[in-house]
Amino acid sequence: MSTTAAIKLPFATVGNRRHSPASLSSRFSSSSIQPQRTSKSISICAGEKPNFRVFSSMSIQAPEKDSPTSFLDHKETGVLHFVKYHGLGNDFVLVDNRDSEEPKITPEQAVRLCDRNFGIGADGVIFALPGINGTDYTMRIFNSDGSEPEMCGNGVRCFARFIAELENLQGMQSFTVHTGAGLIVPEIQEDGKVKVDMGQPILKASDVPTKLTPNKDQVAVKEKLDVNGLIWNVTCVSMGNPHCVTFGSESCNDLQVDELDLAGIGPKFEHHAVFPARTNTEFVQVFSRNHLKMRVWERGAGATLACGTGACAVVVAAVLEGRADRRCTVDLPGGPLDIEWRENDNHIYMTGPAELVFYGSVPVCSF
Repeated sequence: MSTTAAIKLPFATVGNRRHSPASLSSRFSSSSIQPQRTSKSISICAGEKPNFRVFSSMSIQAPEKDSPTSFLDHKETGVLHFVKYHGLGNDFVLVDNRDSEEPKITPEQAVRLCDRNFGIGADGVIFALPGINGTDYTMRIFNSDGSEPEMCGNGVRCFARFIAELENLQGMQSFTVHTGAGLIVPEIQEDGKVKVDMGQPILKASDVPTKLTPNKDQVAVKEKLDVNGLIWNVTCVSMGNPHCVTFGSESCNDLQVDELDLAGIGPKFEHHAVFPARTNTEFVQVFSRNHLKMRVWERGAGATLACGTGACAVVVAAVLEGRADRRCTVDLPGGPLDIEWRENDNHIYMTGPAELVFYGSVPVCSF
């Protein structure tokens, strides 16, 4: 059975939400939309290997006159409607799951959807579920390997734009999102970007978690980590998900991130014995006290073009090591993020784009 990813052009209308910007402490912005006009035919079936069929012909559909949400309102049995977004190239399949507290597809099916050769292609699948504990919405994610992370910074910006489209919101609006990392508050701004209150960083080593010995007020700062015989200086931070940040090794204090063999070294950090929950790893180059560059190996996703929580962790680590100020531009392979770790409330604020790519429909063999 094949699936058809029918692509429709989005409308960039973003309308009024239930919170005004002044009512919440976070800020958030929506980005420009540059949709692509291509479509695939795919199928999601149970089994050990992806059972996709991808057809070479691509259909193009002109934008329709009706609301952009009308496409997602379709309720065909056995068909999954989705929207693909990306935040600086960190791309996701977004699913409207507001009618159920359980995701509409399994982690195994998410793996097939994320396959870049036989599926839609994505770093993860994000579900918009009903809010709990008084929040407006709940966000859950399945990574491209089927694992479920606590949160995703680029993903939450995409999630915010997705909700804005589903609810037909306009103007600057904020809403509350329950995640595995706790409460996250995004705000849609007028400048086309998304600003997110990412909350407070978790610094206690045992809570990151890491087995590295804390050396500064229960925090592992510039701790030595042996990875295949090379000693790296690392600082461990959690943004609700674990991060290991390094600015270099004992043999190389001035890290040139573009020269790294990320695919070779990344998995060794991710699966190192000192990280019981595995870890995301950020390799950082310092240009100035307000300008950093990073590459990331994400837990469960591998090398990605951007990682929002990773950029936040990088700024925290840079401040703790005395390398940077509390507000920095962080360059990632997919583009820059603005990160601020405020001293007055200890919260981290991330600002960056989230762009709609296309709408799609995927007939699913079995749920």
